Amino acid sequence: MNEKKRIALLIDCDNVSHNAIAGVMEELAKYGVVNVRHAHGDWNSTFLSGWRDKLQPHAIKPIQQFAYTKGKNSTDSAMIIDAMDLLYSGNVDSFALMTSDCDFTPLALRIRESGLPVFGFGEKKTPQAFVDSCTTFIYTENLAAQTEEPDPDSTEPKLQKLSRNELRGNTSLVKLLRIAVEQTSDDDGWARMSRVGSYITNNSSFSPINYGYKKLGDLVRATDLFKENKEGSVSFIKDKRETSQ
Repeated sequence: MNEKKRIALLIDCDNVSHNAIAGVMEELAKYGVVNVRHAHGDWNSTFLSGWRDKLQPHAIKPIQQFAYTKGKNSTDSAMIIDAMDLLYSGNVDSFALMTSDCDFTPLALRIRESGLPVFGFGEKKTPQAFVDSCTTFIYTENLAAQTEEPDPDSTEPKLQKLSRNELRGNTSLVKLLRIAVEQTSDDDGWARMSRVGSYITNNSSFSPINYGYKKLGDLVRATDLFKENKEGSVSFIKDKRETSQ
C-alpha cells in the first residue's frame, strides 16, 4: 500500500525556490510517507532566509554545507553522498530530488538503476537532461500556483489549466497520449485509463500537473481527442480518429 512506501526528500536549497514546498509535500503524500527530509545549503547565507521559515512547519532537517571555495557548489557533492548513503541503507523505497541543477542527472539515473523511482521537482529552468532522468518530474511553479502560500513579492501570474487548443498544439503531448493509448489498447481500440497511465510513467517523466491538471483523466478529457467509456469505476478511452473510421 502507498502509505507504507518510504520516501527520502533531498532538497538542493541553492537551486530551487522555497515557495513550492507545501505542494511538493502534498504531491509526495500520494505515493507514501516522506520519512527522510533533508535540506542542503549554506544556512549562514541570507539567500536561504525563505527556506529557513519552511523548515519547522514541514519537519525538514537542515544540513549545513559551508562554501569553502567561492564559485564552487559543495552542496551538490554533499547531497549526492547523502543520497548514496540512504540508497545503501535500504531504509527508503523511493527518492524525491528537489533541484533545478542538471548535475544531479547521474544520481537520478543511478537510483533508478537500483530499481527505485525518482520524483523530480524543479523550476522551469531545469535542463531537460535532468527532467528526463526522473521517473516523474513536476515543475515547482505549477505546484506553487496551486498552494495557499503565494509569494507576496512574486510578479508571476497564477498558472491556469491549459486550454483544449493549447493542449492540442503541444505536439509532443498529443503524440505521447496517442502512442500510449495505441500501445495499451485491446483489439477493439479501447484502452484502460490506468494502463495508459502506467505506460506513460514507464516511458517518460510526464506529469499532468505540468499542464495544470491534477489527474491524467482530467487532462485527457480536456484534449477532447479521445472517446471515453466507463464500466463502473473503470475508465476506458479510444482515439477519436479510430471511432470516425
